[in-house]
Amino acid sequence: MKKNVGSIDAIVRIVIGLAIVGFAFTLEGSMRWIGLAALVPFATAAVGFCPLYTLLGINTCPLKQ
Repeated sequence: MKKNVGSIDAIVRIVIGLAIVGFAFTLEGSMRWIGLAALVPFATAAVGFCPLYTLLGINTCPLKQ
């Protein structure tokens, strides 16, 4: 698994994940489960790999492959 998520992209993913978590706190009842969607950007930022980027041929990591 080669890294395809750069540092700026990872920061943006963390901010998006935090926004999803914050949005989940405004919801009531069973809709709070949408906060689990924040795991996706957090995980891809932590690992540095995005499977969707592989399918689309995108690479934001500045490292030479």
